[in-house]
Amino acid sequence: MAFAITQTCCNDATCVSVCPVNCIHPTPEERAFGSTEMLYIDPKTCIDCGACTDACPVDAVFPVDSLPVDQREYADINAAYFERAGEEAPEADDLGPNFHAWSEPTFERVLPSDFGPLRVAIVGTGPAGMYAAEDLLLHTRADVTLIDRLPVAGGLVRHGVAPDHPATKRVGDAFARFHTHPRVRLHLGLEVGGDITAEELAAHHDAVIYAVGAATDRRLGIPGEERTGNVSATSVVAWYNGHPEVAPDAVALSAERVVVIGNGNVALDVARILVSDPETLAGTTIAPHALAELRRSKVREVVLLGRGDPEHAAYTRSELLALRHVPGVDLIVDDHDPRVGTTIDAAGPKEKAALLRGVARQPVDWSLPPGAAERRRIVFRFLSAPLEICGDEDIRGVRVTGADGEVEISAGMALRAIGYRGVPPAGLPFDDAAGTVPHEGGRVTGRAGTYVVGWIKRGPSGGIGANRACAAETVGTLLADVVAGVLPAPTGHPKSFHRLARRRRRH
Repeated sequence: MAFAITQTCCNDATCVSVCPVNCIHPTPEERAFGSTEMLYIDPKTCIDCGACTDACPVDAVFPVDSLPVDQREYADINAAYFERAGEEAPEADDLGPNFHAWSEPTFERVLPSDFGPLRVAIVGTGPAGMYAAEDLLLHTRADVTLIDRLPVAGGLVRHGVAPDHPATKRVGDAFARFHTHPRVRLHLGLEVGGDITAEELAAHHDAVIYAVGAATDRRLGIPGEERTGNVSATSVVAWYNGHPEVAPDAVALSAERVVVIGNGNVALDVARILVSDPETLAGTTIAPHALAELRRSKVREVVLLGRGDPEHAAYTRSELLALRHVPGVDLIVDDHDPRVGTTIDAAGPKEKAALLRGVARQPVDWSLPPGAAERRRIVFRFLSAPLEICGDEDIRGVRVTGADGEVEISAGMALRAIGYRGVPPAGLPFDDAAGTVPHEGGRVTGRAGTYVVGWIKRGPSGGIGANRACAAETVGTLLADVVAGVLPAPTGHPKSFHRLARRRRRH
């Protein structure tokens, strides 16, 4: 019997470090690391020791013969990865705009004895910030100040992960153990650039790491975006996760059909939540106001609109597999373009498009409402781009392209799910085109003692585990600067900062 890694894999590679027979790949030392959707266990090498199961922070590893019914495909998915072991790994330039190639380490890990007392502030308590904190606390004697503008810690682990993915949210428990570490001070409800200035923060610390993520969403740039009923999928995610800055009545599910523009993982998460039986969500972390709205929801159909074909869709295989197992929900592929069916039929067993084989394909009359069918459904419309959000003040539909010409999909709600975007952190340089802070190995350009990690550093790419390698790179750069003696000395006393923070925080 072997083990298999499943849907909730976070790619942080903790399992790799504990495997005694090196059966989990790709490892952080391999070129493919970061380019695959998940990690994989070689069934021919696995010795069934269970070390990976104990180490996994998101409960993604199961014995093959104990896989839940809705995850049995992962036995074949793990095995299939190693059937390709002889294939040449892709170059980073061929992996798409969202792949970040990690640089080689530029220093050997320093010892705590190599430098004196160190005070580091980390702005943001999501995965990126907490991986950086973990690295500092476990490998140095640094004192760490954690700061978050929200009254609760967790970042996207708390407010960005779907409530029906409890195992993924569980990684937050691993991070939370550092909140009470004896060398950590945690300040919640404190905004840098609002309650305190970046200069005040820097004056009291040897270094400051910004882990502020990508706080807004990308715009479509098409007519009609201002119409009522067109909202960002990221705000819907925040709404059903109880984000304190999103009003409980921010989302009204009064439309029978919802068009989700985009087909990445966030789009699939939102679609799944909107059509799921609310009672299956009742025992999760979903916000009570969202559960109440879902119980009175009129949504019968969600359309996932994607510019590309089924093989190049932005979602991961695991998210599509999860969608196939939602009880009481039908999946449909809009057969408007013959290239869609051709791509699905021609796909090899290891290709993403093959997962849609067996899903019903049919042309859809988009001028008609979805009707009162007993079962709800999700419709994939590939090779179709949005042109306009149609309507008066409220939307009545979305005009899209396709092989059948321009078509208006009648809908009472549209959600844009085309990616997150960073916003300029106060006092730091900003690359508006990339939505990131310019840096070199995490060191902010032109700002001695200032560093970035996570999505504000590399852009909104990679899941939770990608932040582990990202944080290691940034902390490595910081420690190299410490040893080189190039950090500016703080002028303020630690206690004075904590008194200042208590006076200024809003919650």
